[in-house]
Amino acid sequence: MMKMNSTTMMQDAELRHEIQSSVSKVECYICGKGLADGHSITAKTLSNAIVLFCDVHYSMQ
Repeated sequence: MMKMNSTTMMQDAELRHEIQSSVSKVECYICGKGLADGHSITAKTLSNAIVLFCDVHYSMQ
């Protein structure tokens, strides 16, 4: 019976991931109220931006 040697190749791999993010307060574009005020917030994509509306103002637009 022949004995086989297995070879393991190890390599130092450094993975770099650059994450870019921004944070803004979640509040209505019209009245400025948000989750802390008891409103739900909905995002709507317009032609040039994403705008947030509270439950009161989303139904009006």
